[in-house]
Order: sequence, then structure tokens, then C-alpha cells
Amino acid sequence: MEIVTDTAFGLVFVICTVALSLGSYMLARRFAGRGPYERHKEMAGAMVTRIAAMHGLIIALVFAQEMTSYQRLETQTAAEASAIADVFNDAARYDAALLAPLQQDMREYLKVVIDTEWEQLGAANGLSDAAWATWSTAYDRVLDLTPQTPRQVSLRDHMLASLHAISASRDMRQAEAITSVAHFFWIAALSGVVLIAFGHYIYAPERHNLVLLGLFSAYTGAILFLIFGFSNPYSPPAELHPGPLQTLAAKLLAGS
Repeated sequence: MEIVTDTAFGLVFVICTVALSLGSYMLARRFAGRGPYERHKEMAGAMVTRIAAMHGLIIALVFAQEMTSYQRLETQTAAEASAIADVFNDAARYDAALLAPLQQDMREYLKVVIDTEWEQLGAANGLSDAAWATWSTAYDRVLDLTPQTPRQVSLRDHMLASLHAISASRDMRQAEAITSVAHFFWIAALSGVVLIAFGHYIYAPERHNLVLLGLFSAYTGAILFLIFGFSNPYSPPAELHPGPLQTLAAKLLAGS
């Protein structure tokens, strides 16, 4: 069902881009008056080529930026899940009875992140205070430990390092939610679509010309839809699910 919804949304995005392009072309034809335009084709062609090149470069750069951010978040989520698992397992190795509350903190942290925080980030409401509180409780538990053996010293140090890694992952997740460059990109992208369509006013609105302009606009709309989706990885249409965290939670909660 989610795929169908995302596909329908993408089609709407493409249709709107095509409508904007063809509408701009028709508007330019209306205000440019009647031909002949033959003596203007060379200048118009050069202008459209330059605008199209800049437009394509901007779209490519922003697409690459958003895709990189999306993949970085995916990698960082897996790293966070690994750090949580390390804390949970090291607690059992240190003293299973003493650090059972720490293991419960890790279970509770996962539940809050998956059930509440991910959606909260998608709504641009930042990180969950409850998740931070659970992390802080777990961190204090490890700080208060008094190791009795070299093994326990090593385990305590590793748990602290893992908790620091979890904190860093949280900060990065919030940064990915608020630092997208796509918000400043749409003016340039949409104005490029309009200007390129304007530049084709010298060509008659014949079926083949309209089809070619429509195909260009449809492809541009598809790329813009992908950029829009990647710009907020916490919500549809390109929502990145916290898969590694969900897999870990299923294992840890099954053993609780």
C-alpha cells in the first residue's frame, strides 16, 4: 500500500512539473505575439542551452548531496544499533544481575526511538527528551560502576565508548533532519523549468514539439520528486525505516 501511495504521489509530482512547463511555454507564446521567429532561433537556442546546463548541474549536485545524506543516515543507524547491542551484551559480561537495569534501559531506549522519536524527527520536532533521559540514566549507571578486575575495567570503558557513540549518532540524526539544502533549491529548480519552457516559445506548438518538451519536463519532475523524498528521510515518500534498530529491538525484547 505504501508503494502505491508513493508512486501516485510521484506521478502527481511529474504531472505538475509537465503542467508548469507546458503552461509556461503557452504563456510565453501568448505574450511574444505571432512570428516569424526564424531570426531569433540561434539566440534562443544558445540561451536555452546555457540555462538547461546550469539547471541540470544544480539538480545533479543537490541530488548527490541528498542521496549522500540519506546513505550516511542509513549507515549511522546501523552503527547506533551495533553500539546499543555492545552495551547490552557487555552489561551481561560485566555482571548480569547488577546491570540488569542497564539492559532494560537499552530496551526502553530502542522502544522510544522506534515508536516515537523517528516520527518526531519526520515532523521536524527534534529528538525525543524521553530517549535522552533513558540514555542519560544508562550513562550514569555505567559511570557509577566500580570495577574490581581488569576485565570489568575493560568492559566499563567499552560501555562508556559505546554510549558516547550512541550520543554521537543521535546528534547526527538530528542534524540530518534540519540541514537539508533542498529547501533553498526549489526556487532555482522551478525557475529553471519555467525559463527553459519560455525559451522554446519560438517553436510552434506542434504535437512533436509538445511531446518532446513534455518528456523533458516529466524526467525533470521525476528527479525533483526523488530529491523531495530524500530531503526528509524520516517521512514518506522516501522514508528510511530504522531497520537495524527494529531488528535489534525484536531480539532484545524477545529475551526480556
